Amino acid sequence: MEQEYQDITRPREVQEEMKKLWKKFLRYQEAEVVYSISHRKLIELADREGALYRMEGTVLINRDIFDAYLDNFHEKTKGIGKRGLSKAERKRKEEKN
Repeated sequence: MEQEYQDITRPREVQEEMKKLWKKFLRYQEAEVVYSISHRKLIELADREGALYRMEGTVLINRDIFDAYLDNFHEKTKGIGKRGLSKAERKRKEEKN
């Protein structure tokens, strides 16, 4: 049996092509699915940040602007898992007390 190997440049080409196809604008119905946000909240947040475009009854959301806005709400992990604080966190907490 002869094995066929794919050229490593092919996956890179696919990635570059996907970036080109990445939609810059989403209709609000698509954005509701992508971001899992209700219609009212989505329109409110997009309008607040200036990512909302209205043209003749069509509402579009600029994905780059909206993604950057949502990144402001990202919370970093605090080391708290299912069991509570990590050992290092408990130790630091005990040292403070």
